[in-house]
Amino acid sequence: MNQRRRKRLQARLLAAAGWGSAREVAALLRAGADPNLPAPGGSTPLYRASVQNRPEIVRLLAAAGADPDRESGTGDEGLPLTAAACWGHEAAVRELLAAGADPHRREDGGSGRTAIEWAEAGGHLRTVEILTAGV
Repeated sequence: MNQRRRKRLQARLLAAAGWGSAREVAALLRAGADPNLPAPGGSTPLYRASVQNRPEIVRLLAAAGADPDRESGTGDEGLPLTAAACWGHEAAVRELLAAGADPHRREDGGSGRTAIEWAEAGGHLRTVEILTAGV
């Protein structure tokens, strides 16, 4: 696949991960979009789905091989699990944990907060319970 087509696919996947349908995301993955490859701005599809609380999309991306512990963005984003946890998106948090996301992993290359810390800071007590249930 040529570079121009790959960039377009990745941009479309990023948009669909946040606001599109599961059917659209599945079609883009079948067309060759990479669930781990950041779009031109640095955002990963899994981060976008997580921060927008799109559990079905999170599940699709994880099944396609998206790494739940891969950081997104260029410093203004972070880990998919921390994104979901800081907003108290319980369904996305559950899907990310099922995909193997580490609730103790620190974002910002290891110097930032964990998902548990973000959930606590936001007062999302149920999310904290979900994150610590298996610990």
